[in-house]
Amino acid sequence: MQLGLINNLTINRFTPPGAFLEDEQGNEVLLPQKYLLDNYELGQKIDVFVFKDSQQRIVCTTERPHLLLGDFKYLRVSQVKPIGAFVDWGLDKNLLIPFSEQICKLEEDKYYLFVLRYDYKTDRLFGSMRVRKSLDSCREDLQGKEVDLLICEQNDLGVNVIVNNRYDGMIFDSNIIANIESGEERKGYVEKVRDDGKLDVRLEPITFEKYDLAEKKILDLLGKNGKLMLSDKSPSDLINKELEMSKRTFKQAIGKLYRHRRIVINKDSIELVTKK
Repeated sequence: MQLGLINNLTINRFTPPGAFLEDEQGNEVLLPQKYLLDNYELGQKIDVFVFKDSQQRIVCTTERPHLLLGDFKYLRVSQVKPIGAFVDWGLDKNLLIPFSEQICKLEEDKYYLFVLRYDYKTDRLFGSMRVRKSLDSCREDLQGKEVDLLICEQNDLGVNVIVNNRYDGMIFDSNIIANIESGEERKGYVEKVRDDGKLDVRLEPITFEKYDLAEKKILDLLGKNGKLMLSDKSPSDLINKELEMSKRTFKQAIGKLYRHRRIVINKDSIELVTKK
């Protein structure tokens, strides 16, 4: 069994403290009584998260933490103590961030980006702010594909993102077409895989599919509201804010809808064509 991951284990025996679960190699771990369900029975396989309790004993839980081993997440600092900081990761026992794994002074109740790591020497899980060394260089063909993004910190060029919980990416300022905040999780599209394995990312599709999606989004909104207070003369930032698409995509989409007589374009709005 592996600390920090979801393990599929077999219920081997019940005791007053709880149930002991077993892996295929015969290793046992305690599932405390408070996590037992009435329908659990001997020989049943269940998914549990394996970690160490406050006495450094290996235990497991049916609860799922906010991040697993190797995952990246913005977490809230619950305490700062002489041995390090503790963050809320969704379990009763908070996760330790040793001082050696901090890259800035942490403040209680604020959110920071962490990665869950495992120390082979001490056989312990710990959190780290040194996320860059945990990211891989991309060697797969992701160009043009939809990916999962974790929005990270802003820099002089744009916004750093973590792609598919694995790769280092960047959304350049010119491609930021929506309000995005650190810690936000959303979909994105890979524009380019660089030679160093880093990714250039956009918030809208790279292919002509984006125009089809834009048309559908506009028609759905018009169906709900009847009118959108946007037109081909609207400023880019307003279109970005309201629709999360670039002005170019918006103009292409409404142009096609207009040619197909689906909408009317007014001076400061668009609306559906009324069927007679």
